[in-house]
Amino acid sequence: MLDGNNNSKVLMFRDKYPNFIYHSFEIDDNNEELSIKFHFEIENLKEFFPTIKIVKKNYIKNNIDNSILNNLAFHIGLVEMISYYKATLSKNIIIECGTLSEEQIEFFKKLIFNGLSELMYRNNISLSKDELFNMSFTSNITYSYEDNNEYSGYLIPIGGGKDSVVTLENLPIELDRDLVISINPKDPHISCATTRGFNKDRLVEIYRTIDKGIIELNNEGFINGHTPFSALVSFITYLVAYLTGKKYIVLSNESSANDANIPGTNVNHQYSKSYEYENDFRAYSNKYLNLDIEYFSFLRGLNEIEITKLFSKYDKYHNIFKSCNLGSKETPWIWCNNCPKCMFVYTILSPFIEEEKLIDLFRENLFNKESLKETFIDLTGNGKLKPFECVGTKEEVEYAISKTISIYEENNKELPILLKYYKDNYKLVDLDTNLLTTYNDDNNNTEELNKILKEKIQHD
Repeated sequence: MLDGNNNSKVLMFRDKYPNFIYHSFEIDDNNEELSIKFHFEIENLKEFFPTIKIVKKNYIKNNIDNSILNNLAFHIGLVEMISYYKATLSKNIIIECGTLSEEQIEFFKKLIFNGLSELMYRNNISLSKDELFNMSFTSNITYSYEDNNEYSGYLIPIGGGKDSVVTLENLPIELDRDLVISINPKDPHISCATTRGFNKDRLVEIYRTIDKGIIELNNEGFINGHTPFSALVSFITYLVAYLTGKKYIVLSNESSANDANIPGTNVNHQYSKSYEYENDFRAYSNKYLNLDIEYFSFLRGLNEIEITKLFSKYDKYHNIFKSCNLGSKETPWIWCNNCPKCMFVYTILSPFIEEEKLIDLFRENLFNKESLKETFIDLTGNGKLKPFECVGTKEEVEYAISKTISIYEENNKELPILLKYYKDNYKLVDLDTNLLTTYNDDNNNTEELNKILKEKIQHD
């Protein structure tokens, strides 16, 4: 796996810039927003000052405990710093604004190691969890408190894609009690929330600003790659749940998020969406954040096929939802139609949404794009590796393809290029599988929520 040149470059960075420092966080709480400004440094290279801003509306409570606020802000910084630490993978992480126990250090070592597993794989870096860094502290600052607040209702992170739509439509929501939350919200986020019936004042807006210094380092050839953004979401939403008095943070991560990109390894693009991370965070937050708040994924018991079938019935969202990461950089947000995410979503929807409508949504038939052939093969598990994107499993993709081919043939329609290629070169799967009715009981839902989903997939 190792490439001599790349590995030598990483070793050079670690030797030349051995210390990454988390200096401080600064909270500014005014009438308009609550903002947290972090101060990180790669010693002898560059300082960074990223920010997190929470827009204040009437859902923010007044009796905020500064000790709780400081502890949660400190922890957000411990995850935010990963986006800057990755540039050099320094040997030492020095914390100047708080302390952690050995058990807490181990939590963050595991998170950072697994959260950067894709980055290390794609940059040909071979370091074990214990080799990656040593964490030390220059102060004895602690944030202790007792919290007697009562919490109720749901806080629902939405990303604009089909999964959060299925959560919005099936979670027993109370529109005047519950809240939706989005980080750097775009039109699809807002439209999905308002289509469900939420007033815009029930959308918690979070604005995360990345320090431009890390972009400069990326352009200069320092280490770059995927970081565990969903872990940052977990800590930010925990803070917002405290500020708004919400008891349940309800994610929309499905069972296939547990699937490694490289079989037999820890390399998983979706690690911080996995059930393993969910359980780790629940245990950590119960002990060290110590509030009566629960974090779980409503859709954990479902696979992508089941989620997509449910989503296909919600016509009012079809022209709204978006989940292409490349397209999100455009205004308005579009499907780029050239990436693994677009190919996957098109494929997984194809058994459930008629061809003409699907082409209308994506502006073209992606099954006729020769340029996506390699991506298409990778998604089926017959290529080099599973694409580094939030995509479903080999079994789910193969089922969708086989089902779509059968629909074409039942209607005596000519197969598009990629579907014909698949049929000519690979085996179609058995469509009598229970993939559409199976339920994974390894989840943290309540019995009531599990019952809702089980009944849904059995009867829809």
